[in-house]
Amino acid sequence: MIKIKPDEIKVLSNYIYSISGISIDASKAYLLETRFGKLLEEEGCKSYNEFYHKAKSGTDKVLETKIINAITTNETLFFRDNGPFDLLKFKILPDLIDIRGGNGKRPGFSNLKIWSSACSTGQEIYSVAIVIKELLGNSNQKFTLLGTDLSNAAVTQASAGIYNKFEIERGLPREKLQRYFVPAGGNWKIKDEIRAMASFRRMNLMQPFVGLGKFDIILCRNVAIYFTLSDRKKLFNKIADILEPDGYLIIGSTESLTGVCPRFIPKRHLRSIYYQLD
Repeated sequence: MIKIKPDEIKVLSNYIYSISGISIDASKAYLLETRFGKLLEEEGCKSYNEFYHKAKSGTDKVLETKIINAITTNETLFFRDNGPFDLLKFKILPDLIDIRGGNGKRPGFSNLKIWSSACSTGQEIYSVAIVIKELLGNSNQKFTLLGTDLSNAAVTQASAGIYNKFEIERGLPREKLQRYFVPAGGNWKIKDEIRAMASFRRMNLMQPFVGLGKFDIILCRNVAIYFTLSDRKKLFNKIADILEPDGYLIIGSTESLTGVCPRFIPKRHLRSIYYQLD
């Protein structure tokens, strides 16, 4: 494997930051070598400096896309951490449906919008869809579920809703596998009734949020940890701008908005934390 030089680390890290917002410090040489070693060979590059210049000069953005796909973690699983999904089932969805529903408090807000802002290969937003299906059955309550991710490859898989044995066995109870998935050539495909509940698109969270509208629930879990403090502040302020005044934000179980965005206040239900606008 080609070793990366100290001066190449800085150049490549700055380039990765410019296209993804992901911050990689000088101690992460092993990470760059692990993620890009094979890609260097495929591109016929003899150094990371050559690799950088080839990516930078590529007008078709093909290599840039490969770099983004390689550097994004895409670490996810169905019903990850459980807590957020219990929150949705026992607190957030019932409260919102009560407020938006037939009691007349918020006429015209019957369609609940949910955004998984770093959806990876789709397990998170499909887990949300399953929670909704099990909570409401064939209710007339309308939902719009959106999953976005920086990686084209992740969004493509999420849109297909197809998972291998390893991906399925990570977090998905067997009874839910049998109820919501069908075999697909050695893999498993999510049933059309769940697949149809969500839409997906590629999105860079560091860029302006254009045309998203307002959301009732936003999940932004385990992605901001890869950003600088300054970029985390910008991100959560943008999220605050598109969250309904009585909406809910869910972040990672090990994350906190203390010192990041004072517009949000933390609240607790069961053993989980969620955030609402102050």
